[in-house]
Amino acid sequence: MASYEEFLEEKSKIDELVEKGYRIGKVEENLSGAFVDFERPNEKKQSEKKQLHILNPDTRKYFSNLLIAQQKNK
Repeated sequence: MASYEEFLEEKSKIDELVEKGYRIGKVEENLSGAFVDFERPNEKKQSEKKQLHILNPDTRKYFSNLLIAQQKNK
């Protein structure tokens, strides 16, 4: 897969979760990419969690910017 296509696919997955009300909870980076944990509180005061494995460096920059914006809006 071309790098740009990979970026668009990963970005759309992140955008979909953000649109559904998920927020970035935890990021773990290693040599095989970044594992980004998303959390969304539900009615029962529990968190729904999803994890994405991000490989593309441009997508890593994208979610980093989202995380900074999320922290500013707390």
